Amino acid sequence: MLKWALIFAVIALVAGLLGFGGIAGAAAGIAKFLAVLALIVFVVFLVLGVTVARKVT
Repeated sequence: MLKWALIFAVIALVAGLLGFGGIAGAAAGIAKFLAVLALIVFVVFLVLGVTVARKVT
């Protein structure tokens, strides 16, 4: 998921440099959404890992 966020961020940068503002804005929005989603999934798995490890030991 983070890989796709980076891909869309690069697309946004390239489109912005070439003057395609609409495409750049859309790609940046998608990249931001995917990055936040990846961060949320990371935090959820981190909390689950800590709580499960506490129950096992």
